[in-house]
Amino acid sequence: MSRYDPSAFPPFAVTVDLVVLTVRDHELCALLVRRGEPPFQGYWALPGGFVRPDEGLAEAASRELAEETGLRAHSAPGHSAAGVHLEQLATYGHPQRDPRMRVVSVAHLVLAPDLPTPRPGGDASSARWAPVGELLGDAPADGVPLAFDHGRILADGVERARSKIEYSSLATAFCPSEFTVGELRRVYEAVWGVVLDPRNFHRKVTGTPGFLLPSGGTTTRQGGRPAQLFTAGGATVLNPPMLRPEA
Repeated sequence: MSRYDPSAFPPFAVTVDLVVLTVRDHELCALLVRRGEPPFQGYWALPGGFVRPDEGLAEAASRELAEETGLRAHSAPGHSAAGVHLEQLATYGHPQRDPRMRVVSVAHLVLAPDLPTPRPGGDASSARWAPVGELLGDAPADGVPLAFDHGRILADGVERARSKIEYSSLATAFCPSEFTVGELRRVYEAVWGVVLDPRNFHRKVTGTPGFLLPSGGTTTRQGGRPAQLFTAGGATVLNPPMLRPEA
């Protein structure tokens, strides 16, 4: 170590960016903040910021989410008590991705049910939920321009969510602690952007070992006859998987 010279390497900063997804009014929505400072002042962006010298990446992600939006996530594996799921998504390090200096971003994916209206804070002048379909569009030129490379990060986060609910129980992260099969189906429909056959879906999810557990209760919150309530089972990998219909 005596021969190691840190100054021989160019310095760079590390940030965390957050793809926060929830289902609102039967649509998959992403959390955006409007930047109150340069660069990209006035642009919509993903919440995030610089990692402090004394904190880890998951800790920085949780702090930035709370500071900029008032929302709180937990980095424990699986679901927290509040049902929030937080995981690392990918790392982005193009030399020109930030005009201020060389910045490497470690993006995180946050999934949770029925998240509240966010409040702006930190360097964000406002915050809102926006439908993913409007942000990404059918082609890159159709979407809403976001700050930095956040359009790419958002697209990667959405695809991660879409693919993971095929082979894992992650779709239940968008549901309350007790939910109906119909409510779970609407999560799949919102995330995938498709319409699913109710009977086939019910047969698949209730027939997949460890996916759902009956809670013993029923609800009429959907209208009509009482519907059976379920909780997430212990399975983390679905066998057979819930394959995404082809567009």
